[in-house]
Amino acid sequence: MRYLITGAGGMLGLDLQRALEGRDVTALTRAELDVTNMDEVRQAASAHGVIVNAAAYTKVDDAETHEAEAHAVNAVGAENLAIAAAENGARLVQLSTDYVFDGAASAPYAEDTALAPISAYGRTKADGERRALAANPGATYVVRTAWLYGAGGPNFAKTMLRLADTHETVSVVDDQRGQPTWTGDLAAQIVTLLDSDAPGGVYHGTNAGETTWFGFARAVFESAGLNPDRVTPTDSSTFVRPAPRPSYSVLGHEAWHKAGLAPMRDWREALAEAASRGL
Repeated sequence: MRYLITGAGGMLGLDLQRALEGRDVTALTRAELDVTNMDEVRQAASAHGVIVNAAAYTKVDDAETHEAEAHAVNAVGAENLAIAAAENGARLVQLSTDYVFDGAASAPYAEDTALAPISAYGRTKADGERRALAANPGATYVVRTAWLYGAGGPNFAKTMLRLADTHETVSVVDDQRGQPTWTGDLAAQIVTLLDSDAPGGVYHGTNAGETTWFGFARAVFESAGLNPDRVTPTDSSTFVRPAPRPSYSVLGHEAWHKAGLAPMRDWREALAEAASRGL
């Protein structure tokens, strides 16, 4: 089996390479593969039995004024890879996001909840899901994730530790709930999915449990041996951004159970291991 990883230079892309160590892997960064170019995609996908699409336009705020650019990568790019996968009889893992939902729920979103994005970024990722599933039916896994952090790139956890070096206190919003997810765990979960006989469809790739950004920040401080009381709560009105954020981003994990697979572990356990490895 040959594996193709797109977006291989990002946090998840790097951890996917580690999780697939020892296997036949082609890892291409954004500079090495333009997923919006069908000819390039076909050439890159040739003779690969699995494609994991970690390439994405992730500048959430910029997408509000550059939606066409975001759509080209997040939707057209996903469709191109799905078409190439179908032509090769390959399976596709399409990474998606909690932003495909409106954040108005009060209980974890099920995998089959109707999509209702409230931002340009969310709309482009939702369309990417639809296109990937339609172009490679039965052999596409849409893996939605959220609140990612890892060693391979900038993220919230690293930002908190950086601010801890220069600020006595840090204010963090306490009115948005979600699931901090370590890319190390997500990469391993994707490999487990690919190694199984699980059916195609939608899976939620987030660590279990839930917290707020404030709670996550306190846990990050604790993991670094810092006083968590240096983190103070605030609300979203103090951090107005161009793109609206879902206030509730907790995802349910029933699809894993139905496929006979265990969901990912609790986010605090994952954070403890990530911290021991330098995040």
